[in-house]
Amino acid sequence: MMLTVENTNAWLLSFADKLIENKEYLTDLDTAIGDGDHGNNMARGAKMIKDKLNSQDFSSVQDIFKAVAMALLSSVGGAAGPLYGSAFMGMAKQVATDDNSVDAVIKAGLESVQKRGKAVPGEKTMVDVWVPAVKALEEGKLSKDAIWEAVKSTKDMKATKGRASYLGDRSIGHIDPGATSSGYFFETLLDSNILD
Repeated sequence: MMLTVENTNAWLLSFADKLIENKEYLTDLDTAIGDGDHGNNMARGAKMIKDKLNSQDFSSVQDIFKAVAMALLSSVGGAAGPLYGSAFMGMAKQVATDDNSVDAVIKAGLESVQKRGKAVPGEKTMVDVWVPAVKALEEGKLSKDAIWEAVKSTKDMKATKGRASYLGDRSIGHIDPGATSSGYFFETLLDSNILD
């Protein structure tokens, strides 16, 4: 269960493809409770990730995470760019330490997201997927069902962070777009066989 240049590259290319493929769906989710730009923003970031990963030979996983962080920070607008960028910067730092197991690396990503966005579970954000996914990873129980359960759980939450919080109770009944793009992040991690 180790991150290598090859499997990390394959995972993140697959994540980028998933974002591009689901651009319209993410836009629809964000139109209901946000600015309606999450799909376009993430797809723009995903194209930039693909350009970076396909055009360079990376010597370390740390370099891949840094490149992805910079791609997202420079191309993704709204809150998503800084939050995902922070996640990948946190992962880049962790992967260079002695504890570079997958769960430690992803947990560092979560900690960076929470430091940047100040969100806790229950506020209808990407953290509502990252927290249970990290816990499941640490227990060796991460599954697609667990990931999408976490994404769906945001539907009944009232947003108290970000754009959606302006809607108050009207945000209830909608799945959070950031939680959904995070679902693709963890789903492609599972599909990449890194955890096998």
